[in-house]
Amino acid sequence: MHTTDQNFFAGVVLACLFWCTSCTAQTLLGAAWASQIIEGCAAHAKAKGHSHAIAVYDAGGHPIALLRMDGNAPGVTDFAMKKATAVSLWHFSTANMAAAAKETPGFGNAPHVVAVPGGIPVFTADGKQFLGAVGVSGEAPIEDAACAEAGVKAAGLSSSFRKSDAAPR
Repeated sequence: MHTTDQNFFAGVVLACLFWCTSCTAQTLLGAAWASQIIEGCAAHAKAKGHSHAIAVYDAGGHPIALLRMDGNAPGVTDFAMKKATAVSLWHFSTANMAAAAKETPGFGNAPHVVAVPGGIPVFTADGKQFLGAVGVSGEAPIEDAACAEAGVKAAGLSSSFRKSDAAPR
């Protein structure tokens, strides 16, 4: 191998190592947080005498945790999962999807749009990184959304995006 080829190869290897290191620094929504979200939502529901199905999905749209509280039909669980899928793919709440469907012609027919409140995004506590989604169903849509919010709050996370404080370069 020539020196220039060796230098190029070494540069590629270093770039790949740097890229892989930065990938692992990214926060992921895992089972521990998902369990905290489920527990917080379930506690909220029990305090109100409600019963929900609760689905927690990661940022890639994959399920992490699911709970169908007593008294809910399987269709309720499927609807919670649809809400979580929609939010994980669109990165905004199903309540906002409902508003967008009214304001934007055709949006209501776009793939994975759910125009019923009860699905919310999950961000890091500082609101700067999207982690995934929670979908809740089983009660009135406003109660589903409140349950999801309670779960996210119980996990110490945020359901609101906040722009970075850093100035653009």
